[in-house]
Amino acid sequence: MFTPDSGEFFMTQDYKSGVQILRDGAVATILMNRPDAGNALDLDTSRELLDAAVAVDCDDTVRAVLLASEGKLFCAGGDISGFASAGDRVAQLVSMETAYLHGAVSRLARMNKPLVVAVQGFAAGAGFSLAMLGDIVIAAQGAQFTLAYTGIGLTPDGGASWLLPKLVGLRKAQEMILLNPRLSAQQALESGLITRVVPDLELKEEAQRVVQQLASGPTRAFGRVRDLLLDSYADGLESHLEQEVRGIMNSANDADSKGAIAAFLEKRKPVFKGA
Repeated sequence: MFTPDSGEFFMTQDYKSGVQILRDGAVATILMNRPDAGNALDLDTSRELLDAAVAVDCDDTVRAVLLASEGKLFCAGGDISGFASAGDRVAQLVSMETAYLHGAVSRLARMNKPLVVAVQGFAAGAGFSLAMLGDIVIAAQGAQFTLAYTGIGLTPDGGASWLLPKLVGLRKAQEMILLNPRLSAQQALESGLITRVVPDLELKEEAQRVVQQLASGPTRAFGRVRDLLLDSYADGLESHLEQEVRGIMNSANDADSKGAIAAFLEKRKPVFKGA
């Protein structure tokens, strides 16, 4: 679905286990490309996802990031067959996989550029966690969401138990984690899990339209907005007000803001350069 179909994209990184980074101007797409495995996360894929997150975070020419996947499923979660084959070493394996996954989640959440997530098919387990992570989450009409962890006697990872209550409320989060309902895209939208639903065949086009729009925006201001929203969960009011002061003060001094204010006064469209 998201593999390049024109000359606009070029590959900047192609990892061995199926994670790829594609570039289209200022947009970087992190593509999970293990469709035969449902894009499940094993040890190698989790490591590569962290590598990709670090790469786009550190690249100042990237102004927006799209997280997407190939195939019928967005991500089936952890590789359960790998857990079974690990035998008595399963706890060690899970610890290593989550170390990489959580590193990727933290990087994607903390990077100073917006994240769009495009979801098709199932987003289960860690795939559910990754789907929630976007600033803008676009789901195909046929997408489905389930946490699934307690169904196999496990507990959530990937930040699910931290972010989910903040999106849907504690009571709904308890139901989703304990009872594992399978949510349609429309139900996920109504619960506040995702931003919008589009017809299946329009997912790629809409996701790329939105991420390009973000990539042409005030990148530094977007980064500060992301920090403010993420820290709002822990800050007290006065502390957060001070962070807002710092954020708007620094943003007002950016070339992008100065240019946009001049454009507003001159009744013309601003051009943001991410500076």
